[in-house]
Order: sequence, then C-alpha cells, then structure tokens
Amino acid sequence: MTFDAKMLEDLQAALERWKAANLKTTLDRKPERRERFVTQSGVPVERLYTPLDVADQDYLGDVGLPGEYPFTRGIHATGYRGRLWTMRMFAGFGTAEETNRRYKYLLEQGNMGLSVAFDLATLMGYDTDAPEALGEFGKCGVAVSSLKDMEILFDGIPLGEVSTSMTINSPAPIIWAFYIAAAEKQGVPMHKLRGTLQNDILKEYIAQKEFIFPPEPSMRLVTDTIEFGAQHLPEWNTISISGYHIREAGSTAVQELAFTLADGLEYVRWALDRGLDIDDFAPRLSFFFNVHNDFFEEIAKMRAARRIWAREMRETFGAKNPRSWLMRFHTQTAGVSLTAQQPEINLIRVALQALAAVLGGAQSLHTNSMDEALALPSEQAVTLALRTQQIIAEESGVVNTVDPLGGSYFVEALTNQTEAAVYDYFRRINDFGGVIPAIKAGFLQQEIADASYRHQREVDSRDRTIVGVNRYVSEEAPGIPILQMDPNGYERQVARLQKLRLERDSEAAARALNALRDACQGSANTMPCLLDCARAYCTLGEIVGVMREVFGVYHEPALV
Repeated sequence: MTFDAKMLEDLQAALERWKAANLKTTLDRKPERRERFVTQSGVPVERLYTPLDVADQDYLGDVGLPGEYPFTRGIHATGYRGRLWTMRMFAGFGTAEETNRRYKYLLEQGNMGLSVAFDLATLMGYDTDAPEALGEFGKCGVAVSSLKDMEILFDGIPLGEVSTSMTINSPAPIIWAFYIAAAEKQGVPMHKLRGTLQNDILKEYIAQKEFIFPPEPSMRLVTDTIEFGAQHLPEWNTISISGYHIREAGSTAVQELAFTLADGLEYVRWALDRGLDIDDFAPRLSFFFNVHNDFFEEIAKMRAARRIWAREMRETFGAKNPRSWLMRFHTQTAGVSLTAQQPEINLIRVALQALAAVLGGAQSLHTNSMDEALALPSEQAVTLALRTQQIIAEESGVVNTVDPLGGSYFVEALTNQTEAAVYDYFRRINDFGGVIPAIKAGFLQQEIADASYRHQREVDSRDRTIVGVNRYVSEEAPGIPILQMDPNGYERQVARLQKLRLERDSEAAARALNALRDACQGSANTMPCLLDCARAYCTLGEIVGVMREVFGVYHEPALV
C-alpha cells in the first residue's frame, strides 16, 4: 500500500508505546491462551496487523480493482451484485434412474447447475459387471458404463439449457464423449453445451490415486480434450484443475494452491507444445478449490490464486486476451473436516466454509451435507446444505459490496505470504525438472503425507481441537436419517448392460474400437474416435480396455 512515511513513523512509535504500556499490562494480568498462533498451514499469525505489514505493497499492481489485472479482488467489476455464484450441488449414487431423480429434485429446490459424482468402477474405467468392480456399484457416485446410462441420467433434463460439471479423470474423454452423444440424442449440437470436465490427471498421481495409464499418455489425452474443446465446444471448460483432492489427502492450504497451480501451468505447456495458441484455450481453463476451516487463510488462498495465475498467464506465457488471465474456480466445502460424531454440527462447519468461499470470490460452490461422514447425503441433508448457500446469498448482506475484506491489513498480509510460499514451492518443483519428474520422485506425495501426519499428531495430542472428536465429546449416537439406495439397482444395471451388448450393432462397435486403437497408436486426436465409440454403444470398459492395450497401466513406485 502507499502510505505517508511520516504516518508510518508515527505508527511505529505508537506501536512501541502500546506494547510497553497497554499490551504489557494486559499480558501481566492474563497471558494469552497459547505461546504461538498459526494458520492450518503453519504460517505465524501476528497479534495485530497494521499498515506497517503491507507498507511495501503496490496497491494497484498487487491488489488493484475488481475486474482488473491482477484480479486479486475478483474477476468481475461488480462481484456478486450483478450475478451470484452458481450453486452447484455434487450428486450421484446408485443407478442412473436414482440420480436422475435427485437432479430433478435439486433443480426444483433452486440448484443452478448439475455436478455428477461417479462410482469407483466408473472412475477406474470398469463396467459395472466387471470382476474388478464387484462391491463398488453406486457407492460413491452413479454408475455410467455406456451411452445408454448417460441418456437415462439426463432424461428429461434439457442439456442445451443446463450447465453440467463431471468429476471424472482417467476416463474423462470417454465420459465426455458419452455426454456429447447423449446431447446429440436430445437434438443439442456440441457447440451449445455448457459445463466442465474435471479431467485433471496430474492430481490423481499426486493425491487421489485414481489413475489408469502412465503420466505421458494420460497427458496426451487431456491435451486431446483441450484441443477438441477449443475447436468444437466454445462454452465448455475442458479441464478443472483441482486442488480439492490434494487438500482432502492431507495437504496444507499453501500446498494445495502451489501444487494445483503447478499442475495448471503444466497443462498449459502441453497445450502449447501441441501447437495451440494460448488465447484459444486458456479462457476455458478452470479450477476447483477446497474451502477448509481456517477462515482467513482460505480467503487469502483464493485471492493469491487469482493474482498468481493472472501474472503467469500474462507475464510468463504472453497471453494477450484478458480472459486468458482470469482464474475462474469452483469451490467445495471440506469433506475431510466433517465428523461422524455429532453430525449436526457439520452444518456450522459448512456454513463458515461456504462464507469463506463467497468472501474469497468463488464463481461456483458446493456445500457438503451434514451426514457425509456417515453415508451419501439424504434428501433432507442436501436440502439444508443448499439452503446454507441461499441464506448467505439472500440474507447475510455479504454480497452487497465487492471483496469486503479487501484492504484488511491481516488479509492482505496473509495473501502476500501465501503467494510467496507458493513461488517457493514452484522453485522446488522446478529443481526436479517439472511436475511429472517431481511426481515420479515422490516429492509432492511426500510433502502431503508429512503435512497429514503433522495434522493428525496435533489432533491426537489435542494441540488442535476438533469439536466433538477430541473436545466437547458427546456419547449420544447419531440420530439422523441415512440414505437408502435401491437394493435391486445392481441387478438392473447389469441386466441393462447385457441387453445393450446383445442388441447393439456389434460390427459397428468393433469398427469403432479398432479405429480408436489405431488413433491411440498414432498421434491423432482421440476425441473423434471416442465419439464414434460412444455412438456405437461401446461400453466404458471396452474403450478403456483398448487404451490399456496401447498405453499400458501405471504402477506408482514405492517411496523409500
């Protein structure tokens, strides 16, 4: 900030007087509750913040105005005064029919966009009836094994009018092809589709571990989608670079931001190496962040994220289109923070996390349900989670001004510290030769493991309080209703798959799979072949099987 030198000198003198008199008297009478206060990332939090903590900051260059570079204060000039964030509740369980009913219910309750959770078999590229998928049907999301399932999933939902996010990674191009083909069945051409494909394979190797192929062919597939989207789906975000899962694996806020941005920059490099112009694809890159319990650190993280990304896009990669400088991101409250003990108080955690997301300037938000540490969300729980967002939007008043915490000495100083820590991680990653070599060396994984271990030790020793877990414990058993899925869903899903294989044009399916094999063995973009496979009703497992033959399967080396 720009402050008068005489004012800063007077302030420093006033601070010294305050410490010697007022503060000393207070501490002599009653010491502070602990010797050291830190954020969840271990960043020291000072007792008091003043203009002295941000005196070296260039206001216009580092903070700026909303809607202007470097976008620290938000990407829109009017913030939420012009348009609220998208309330996009993540949902998926059991069969496509069950999840379709939940989507229609959410839309009736005011949900603004759909977000698809897939079950583990789908995430790993297996059909529901594959031996490897046994026991996983519908448990962490909906089962989608073919175009037929995708048609049922969005039956009665006009895909030309709704925006859809899909949390899928290794098989992302295939699931995207199913969605595009399902839209064609509704008469909606691909250029009219709006939505987001998570498609962030690097964070799978770092944190979530739902990878199939080795990193290099996986990155080729991601680049195929970026190229295809830039050419044919101008309103689709072909990748949502995700810090959420990195945080859920145990990282700090700083690690989440640093590793996510490093991944994003790596995707940019691969797309540029493909020959794409940065301004043709960068405006459709999006991000996905976790919002955890440390209120101000989360806000500072999001503000630093926008500033770093804008500078990297403009200064490092030379993007000319201002839309290429914008970081647009979805947020989700922290699933790992939810407790099975006293699940009702998860509503309070989620409300505070959601408020942090809004004050941090998110474009889209999912609020977790209070029962998610016990089961998939019940209808009552997911409604309360959505109502949390609606109360913040309609009753709290925080949307009435843009970036209401901008200029806070604490928030600005913490934003600067977060940015500096992120660039320190960038340097360490570059010392390995980049993201992929750092992953293969186990650096990123070890950093997360160490942070997770420190956190758990703090909880076990009660140095970190988790209400209802290590303090304020109640012995009462949870008394909330739990979602029950259709007990016959698995049999119906398997029967549908078997019928599909019998009734489809088997010769057309075989031709499509052979063409895909040729494309994978060469260097052509695989998306046209994947679309042909989808239209021929090839199953997810059949398509991934072809890719496994060509690309191989990745086995993570053990850390030593």
